[in-house]
Amino acid sequence: MAEPTHKTGSKQEQLSEKVGNRAARKQRAREQNQRSAWFGLGMFGLVGWSIAIPSLLGIFLGLWLDAEYPGQYSWTLTFLVIGVTLGCLNAWYWVKQESRRD
Repeated sequence: MAEPTHKTGSKQEQLSEKVGNRAARKQRAREQNQRSAWFGLGMFGLVGWSIAIPSLLGIFLGLWLDAEYPGQYSWTLTFLVIGVTLGCLNAWYWVKQESRRD
């Protein structure tokens, strides 16, 4: 059974409003001055720290586990890989969020 037309109109209006808002936001971004080199350097710093901190935490946790529970495999290397992976996912998230703003 087909939906009533007033609901379809409402969905169309909502979609139209979303598209209009995005277009207006993009237009405002284009009209603003270009971002400075400092912004780019700041983004590099954000990406770097978002990878470095989980990596270092993974290393420290791994070192502690290696000292407390030595075994056949290195906990340090295991948690280093986990930390780098989490850091890369975190950096990807931030870059994706920033690209959505553009």
